[in-house]
Amino acid sequence: MGTSSKYLQQEEREGVLLAIIRREEKLNAMNDDLMAELTDCFQRLQERNDIRAVVLTGTGKGFMAGADIEGYNGFDVGRFFAFQQKGRSLYRAVESCPQPVIAAVNGYALGGGFELALSCDLVIASEKAKFGLPEVKLGLVPGGGGVQKIARIVGPFVARELTMTGRFVTAEEGKALGFVNQVTEPDKLLETATAFARTIADQAPLAVQALKRLIHEGRDASLETAQAYDRSYLANLFHSADGKEGIAAFSEKRTPKFTGK
Repeated sequence: MGTSSKYLQQEEREGVLLAIIRREEKLNAMNDDLMAELTDCFQRLQERNDIRAVVLTGTGKGFMAGADIEGYNGFDVGRFFAFQQKGRSLYRAVESCPQPVIAAVNGYALGGGFELALSCDLVIASEKAKFGLPEVKLGLVPGGGGVQKIARIVGPFVARELTMTGRFVTAEEGKALGFVNQVTEPDKLLETATAFARTIADQAPLAVQALKRLIHEGRDASLETAQAYDRSYLANLFHSADGKEGIAAFSEKRTPKFTGK
C-alpha cells in the first residue's frame, strides 16, 4: 500500500511506514510544499496504531540539503521567520510522533536536513552520507534547534568547531560522535534501516512509545525527576494488556502477541 504527493512518497510494509522525499533536482531541499507534506505525514501518524515504526529517507544524492536557499532571495523578515517556523513545526511533528522514526541518510543532510535527522530517534547512514550545519557560511545560524541539539550530543567544544567552521562530517565520524547509530553500504541502506524498523515494530508498541517519550522528556530533567517518569510509565504498562501478555508469554515460553492495548 502506498500514496504519493508532490514531493513525498509513502509506502507501508508490515507495520513500517517508508517515507521517501522526492525533490531530487534540489537535493531534496525544503520549500513550503515539502515541509507541509512532511508535517502532515507525521501528524497523521498520531492516529495510526497499525504503524509501529517509520523510516524516513531521500532520493538521489541528498537526504535533505537544508532549506532551498535560492528561495530566500526576496524574503522580508516576516516571511523568513514564517518559513523558519514551518521548519520547527515539522521537527516537532517528528519528535512528537508516537512511533520511533529512523532516518536513513543516503547523502547530504545539511542545515535543516541535519536538523531533521536530529529530530528522528535513530540514524542509519550510508557510507556516502555527509552531515553539517553550514549556515555560518551564509552569515546565519541554524534556526531549527540544531545548535542546541548537537551541543547536547557531542559537547560544546565539538559543537563550536562544527558550527563555527560549517564543515561536513562523514558517516563514520558521525558514528564516533554519537549521532549515527549504524553505517552501511549505500546499496544496503534501505534494507538495513527497514530491518532495524521491523525489529522495533516486533516489540510491544506501548512500551516502545513510552521509551521514546521517556528519553525525550527526561533528557533535560534532573536524574531524580527522570527516574520518577520511568516509574510512572512502568506502573501504567504493568496494568496494560500488553504488559500482562508479555509476562504470560514469558512464563509460558511462547512468543507474545502484542496488540498495543
